[in-house]
Amino acid sequence: MGFRAAAASVLLTASLLPWTAPSAEARTGTACSPWVNISGFSDSLDKTTFDGVPVGELSGLSPDGKGRLVAVSDESYLFTLDSQTEKPVSVQPLADERGRPLDSEAVAVDRDGTRLVTSEVEPSIRRYSRNGELIGRLPVPASLQVAPAGRAGPNLTFEGMALQPDGHTLVASMEGALAGDGGDIRRLQTWRRAGGSDDFRVAAQYAVSADAGLDISDISAAGDGRLLVLERGYTSGVGNTVRVYLADLRHASDVGAVETVTDRSRVRLVHTTLLADIADCPSLGATAGQPQPNPLLDNIEGITVTGRTLDGRLRLLLVSDDNENPEQTTRLYFLTARLPRK
Repeated sequence: MGFRAAAASVLLTASLLPWTAPSAEARTGTACSPWVNISGFSDSLDKTTFDGVPVGELSGLSPDGKGRLVAVSDESYLFTLDSQTEKPVSVQPLADERGRPLDSEAVAVDRDGTRLVTSEVEPSIRRYSRNGELIGRLPVPASLQVAPAGRAGPNLTFEGMALQPDGHTLVASMEGALAGDGGDIRRLQTWRRAGGSDDFRVAAQYAVSADAGLDISDISAAGDGRLLVLERGYTSGVGNTVRVYLADLRHASDVGAVETVTDRSRVRLVHTTLLADIADCPSLGATAGQPQPNPLLDNIEGITVTGRTLDGRLRLLLVSDDNENPEQTTRLYFLTARLPRK
C-alpha cells in the first residue's frame, strides 16, 4: 500500500480541531484504542537494497516538506522515500568530522531543508545538507554525554528528536536514564533559536517518566506544541512492547540544573497520556518471525506525523528496525490519532 506525506508547511501551521467523542470507526475492527486507529502496514522495504545499501535498521523518520520522507538508518545512511511507492529514491552516507560513520538514530528536517541527525555515541546532533554533507553541529549539555564525560549510559542517549511547528524549538529525547536519576526517568533536552538566527542554543530540559522496562525510542511534534512519545521494550521469549504517549511540557519543571531527579515532590514531570498500546491493534494478517504478543509487533523505533485526515485526525507513520536479523522485519505502520483536548 502507499502513503501520502503532506507538505510539512501545511502540517506544522495547521491547528487541531476541537475534541469530540471517538467516532464509530474508532470502536470498530481498526481501533487500537479510543484515540488511535490502524489503517494498514507494509513490509515492502523488508530485506531490500537500494544502490547496494541494505534498506534496514531504520530508526527515525521525518517529512521533508516536499511530499517525501527521509529515513535514517543505524548504519549511518539517510534515505529519501517516495511518498507513493514507499521505495527509496536516494541514499546518502553520513559521517562525522573525521569521516567516521555515526550510530544515527533520529532525523528532523529544518526549515531550510537541511537534515538534523542524532548520533547516540557521544551523543550529538549534526546538521547535514540534502546531499549528506556535514555543515554543522549543535551544543550538547555535559551531563547528557556518555560516561565518564557525562552521566549517560552507552547507546542510551539521543534516540528521538522532533522540531516543533514554529521551527524555533528542537527537542531530543534520551533513550535511557542518567546515572543518579530514578530508573524510569528520561530527560528531554530542548534548543531554541534566538531572534532571527538559524543557530540553536541550549534551552530548557525536562524529565518524563517511562513505563517500567521501556525506553523512549522516538518523539514527534503533534502540531500543537505537544509531543508524541514512542516507548519500546523487548522481553526474550515474549516479544516487544510498544506504546504511544502524548506528552505536554507546558507545566513541567526545567531540570537542566537538577543533578538527579529522584524527589518527585520538588520536580514537576512532563504530563503524559497513553494514546495506544500497539499490541491492542488488530493484527491485520501480519506475521512475525519471533514470539510476539501480537504478530503485528516488531522492534518499532520511529514515529512521525505525515499529515491529517479530512476530519482532523493526525496521520502517523511508524517504522520498525530489523537489526539486520532474519527473524525481524522492516515494517511501516499507518495509523491515525485524534488527540485529547489540551
